[in-house]
Amino acid sequence: MRRGKEIAQGSHASMAFLINRMRASPAVSTEVSLNLKPAELQWITKGMAKVCVKVNSEEELLECHAKAQAEGLESHLIRDSGRTEFDGVPTLTACAIGPDEPERIDRVTGELTLY
Repeated sequence: MRRGKEIAQGSHASMAFLINRMRASPAVSTEVSLNLKPAELQWITKGMAKVCVKVNSEEELLECHAKAQAEGLESHLIRDSGRTEFDGVPTLTACAIGPDEPERIDRVTGELTLY
């Protein structure tokens, strides 16, 4: 992926847990109310830390996502539509795990290389 596409995909991933909950919340007006876990609220109010790591294949990306889910962590895969890259083929490009306690996420991603 081009650098700009990587940044965009990571941005989509980092906001996926909020966007998915907002879309699932019945909106009766322009206000949306969300139930957040303490770690999620802290992430939103204390700086939204993000750590970018890399995998070497789609298979490794899927394994990381599955491991996060098995650990009970919030995990969201991002699938690019393929309109600007990937020759029109929808392609998994990113996975966001959390927000949660760093120690819990490190159990899943701690062995991966920083990007």
